[in-house]
Amino acid sequence: MKYILSEKYNTPRYMEKIMGPNPVKLEEELLADSKIPRGAAVCDLGSGQGLTSVFLAKEYGYKVYAADLWSDPEENRAFFRQEGLDESQIVPVKADASDLPFEKEFFDAVVSTDSYNYFGRDEKYLDEKLLPFVRAGGYIYIAIPGMKKDCHENLPPELLLSWTPEQLEYMRDTDYWRKTVGCCTGAEVIEVSEMESNEEVWADWLKQENEYAVNDRRSMEAGGGKYLNFIKIVLRIITTGRAGSMHCPLRA
Repeated sequence: MKYILSEKYNTPRYMEKIMGPNPVKLEEELLADSKIPRGAAVCDLGSGQGLTSVFLAKEYGYKVYAADLWSDPEENRAFFRQEGLDESQIVPVKADASDLPFEKEFFDAVVSTDSYNYFGRDEKYLDEKLLPFVRAGGYIYIAIPGMKKDCHENLPPELLLSWTPEQLEYMRDTDYWRKTVGCCTGAEVIEVSEMESNEEVWADWLKQENEYAVNDRRSMEAGGGKYLNFIKIVLRIITTGRAGSMHCPLRA
């Protein structure tokens, strides 16, 4: 596909904020047929240094809550201001994905790019930890790194040039994720599929000079990319619950 919206973010200033294969292009593909309306309250779950949150606010017109456990909210807030976005458009929040600090049913949607595989492999996660914060009829859009076919019983040596078996545990195939999210009782699984953007987003990442990108080059230059993909997951919330406050989205 052509990444029309992402092109304006293909600059050194933006790319130095990426923490893996280009998350902006992943997000553009993920939301190509999005059912999330402009003006929706959206949680960018695992937002990192905030680039995907800026993309969601500017290009899609969402009110974004940039939720991440490891990034500094004040640094993200400064970045958002540099981008001309105020807190009526985007709010940085330090948040653990397993203990989200929001009112129940506050969000119209959740978007998670290149992070859900770290906390969402528990089959109970969706029903117990995430769905309570999304209104009935809302959506969850997920893009995660994976494998074309699970090979954990016999890991290819190319992959082990950059990653340990423990790190590779977070990367699974579409069948694994279809089964995992299929256990959810509070949402309808709309789609679990392989994405198109694998080679292109990896190429953008491997151009970077930070130590993580340099380390990842070992596997990818040895041909490890033929085992990998990115996976798109879309769910629609079907349960109802207590409505949250529009004026106080964060729990006290």
